[in-house]
Amino acid sequence: MDAPSGYGVTAVTPGTRSRPIAALAALALSALALVGCGPVPGSAGPAPSTIAQSTTAPTTTASSAPDPSPSTATPAPSVTPTAKPTPTQPPEAKPKPAQPAPLLEAGDRGEKVRELQHRLRQLDWFAGSITGDYGKKTTKGVRGFQDKRKLDKTGDVDRKTWATLVKMTRTPTKAERHNKLVPGPALLAQGSSGDRVRDLQARLKQIGWFSGLITGNYGSATVASVKGFQAKREIPVTGAVDQRTLDRLRAMTRTPTNNEMHNKVPKPSASGLDGRCLTGRALCISKSTNSLVWVINGRAQLRVDVRFGSAELPTREGSFSVGWKSRNHVSTIYHTPMPYAMFFSGGQAVHYSPDFAARGYNGASHGCVNVRNLPAIQSLFNQVQVGDKVIVYR
Repeated sequence: MDAPSGYGVTAVTPGTRSRPIAALAALALSALALVGCGPVPGSAGPAPSTIAQSTTAPTTTASSAPDPSPSTATPAPSVTPTAKPTPTQPPEAKPKPAQPAPLLEAGDRGEKVRELQHRLRQLDWFAGSITGDYGKKTTKGVRGFQDKRKLDKTGDVDRKTWATLVKMTRTPTKAERHNKLVPGPALLAQGSSGDRVRDLQARLKQIGWFSGLITGNYGSATVASVKGFQAKREIPVTGAVDQRTLDRLRAMTRTPTNNEMHNKVPKPSASGLDGRCLTGRALCISKSTNSLVWVINGRAQLRVDVRFGSAELPTREGSFSVGWKSRNHVSTIYHTPMPYAMFFSGGQAVHYSPDFAARGYNGASHGCVNVRNLPAIQSLFNQVQVGDKVIVYR
């Protein structure tokens, strides 16, 4: 049997063995078609044009064989690439409204800063000379003022801060803005007499600048008291009372009673007190008279001036009791000292206030009952016991 060479034959006589050879060629081509779906990686294989070549093959036999040429192969279905999904963008955050520019801020200079510093000094939030330079000292004063008044604590002066400050202070004069202490016309001076002098002496006595009897005569003792008060408050020291001196004194004191102005010191009495104060041990606190009376079994033991919370942070009214005491307490909310604190309603307490001692009624507490007489509150702290009544009323 002749073995085919190169899948073909060298010579074939027409009419002899042509059908078996054609059948073999067709079988070989079919086998190649079964494994020719794609090239095998790494192998080349014979070119399709060289398969079953014959110089004498009949036309009818050759045309019946499948053509393995690439041009007639069934094309592979094309695959359209799927586009990658576009990631969903998160919704853009709405821009925050721009904050208005501050009226005054660190680094500013000029007359407006001088006015700011003087207004802060009126409320004890700035000390020393007026400079007109908005530095660390001014920023600290502004921040303290804002914190006290529940404003945004930025250290910069916005419109709300400025409006609050202006409402609480007077407009300084040009001399005051430039550290020139020029006294105003004297309203009371050495040689004056009468009830206005009695009122002056009684107010000075309330804050420890006058001792002795109220006389109604403006003598050397009254001059010395007024000078001391003026020097402490950085008012021109003349010994005479001008409008600035009188305004500051009135802001720090209460209106004296007729008894005080005429040296009639009544014994502590329970008359006029709330009926709830007349039994047992009670701190009887009156908002109408700005006073605290320590009462035991209906008898008054001690009376002191007090100050209350502001309209925004009022002192609660009602019947309470002392829940606990703290001799050297510091507020955990405002970080300010509250010495000799006697707590009666949550965070509200009776305690000594150096601010009340310094500025009097030109200010308010955060809701506590402020006492400015240090020896009196020290004595009261030692006497009052946990469980004693606290009555706050109008």
